[in-house]
Amino acid sequence: MRFALKYRSPGAYAPKIFPSFRKAQTGSMNIHEHQAKAVLKEFGVAVPRGYPAFSPKEALEAAKNLKDDSTKVWVVKSQIHAGGRGKGKFEGLGADAKGGVRVVKSPAEVEANADEMLGRVLVTHQTGPAGKQVNRLYIEEGADIKKELYLSLLVDRVSSRVSVVASTEGGMDIEEVAHSTPEKILSFTIDPATGVFPHHGRTLSAALGLKGDLSKQAYKLLQQLYAAFNAKDMDMLEINPLIITGDDQLLVLDAKVSFDSNSLFRHPDIQALRDLTEEDPKEIEASKFDLSYIALDGEIGCMVNGAGLAMATLDIIKLYGSEPANFLDVGGGATTEKVTAAFKIITSDPKVKGILVNIFGGIMKCDIIATGVITAVKEVGLKVPLVVRLEGTNVELGKKIINESGLNVIAADDLADAAAKIVKAVKG
Repeated sequence: MRFALKYRSPGAYAPKIFPSFRKAQTGSMNIHEHQAKAVLKEFGVAVPRGYPAFSPKEALEAAKNLKDDSTKVWVVKSQIHAGGRGKGKFEGLGADAKGGVRVVKSPAEVEANADEMLGRVLVTHQTGPAGKQVNRLYIEEGADIKKELYLSLLVDRVSSRVSVVASTEGGMDIEEVAHSTPEKILSFTIDPATGVFPHHGRTLSAALGLKGDLSKQAYKLLQQLYAAFNAKDMDMLEINPLIITGDDQLLVLDAKVSFDSNSLFRHPDIQALRDLTEEDPKEIEASKFDLSYIALDGEIGCMVNGAGLAMATLDIIKLYGSEPANFLDVGGGATTEKVTAAFKIITSDPKVKGILVNIFGGIMKCDIIATGVITAVKEVGLKVPLVVRLEGTNVELGKKIINESGLNVIAADDLADAAAKIVKAVKG
């Protein structure tokens, strides 16, 4: 599979089915499950009762507040920006220890489990081996689960519509369903000019195997979710699982939501939900300079202008036998300050063993890039190989600036030459 396919439009995908999409959300802001449910509840969506907790004491109080005559179990949920929490493992606990979502039978057990979970690192298939530290929990009332379903809404950039993805096979193994039995996953789009019509409800009900009153509930739920999706400028809304309860009611048992960061200026209430502890510090720093940056797991740092050229650069690094350490688009109107900041962010990653600067100068002039690179190198030093490929506006001036800088820079004539040289320099 070409590397760029990992960054394709999410129109036919949901990120939990295809976990690589999680890294593709370059312009997205994620929130926690409890926050997502609170947002959906504003639009009438049925969710279980629950409270966030940041300490064992708060977890105990939450459990007591949820206790009534019908409460038989409580659920203690780790709140991190990653899926697979139920099957995740905590560092420092034995192999037989429970995961990041636990069902318990008393407020005392809620407190004990909260004490064990808070402050520990939870490793799931989406966090990678580094895991994420659990700093908050969601204490929720238990639910009588008859059937687990899958439902998500995503932006389909191919059709310029919202895509609905549904499956009768909800739950923790939805990725395996997508891999082994993709025919069990159905998707359709909704025309923004019309919104949700009854035939969309019938299509969804058929996909989920719902009839009678459950079919009516599905149509109503789709209307509510679509309204929330558009009103809040979401770019992904995933419910896994959507459950049928013992008394035949549809209930959102888990929710993952991300928002288009370009629209956050319209939603200060959503901006206030951002949890910086869940984000990569390098990505936070990049956002201060309006840089499109995503940390990856490779060894070659990349600084490119233009998303398409950046994608091609990542692809060709893989083609020549190495892995990119980041996606970084400095944009078409970058200043020397932004280029310097970008270079510093790349070099701050300890995994980076070499850097490739690939610039095609249009609006972005090659001499600006050259000046920024030199400024950054003089400030932070250069401890790894650096390959620079420049082409376009002021290219000769840019090359002259670099050649006269005295830096140990490897020049490249084209993209293939640049990739071959940086991979060779890194691999020795």
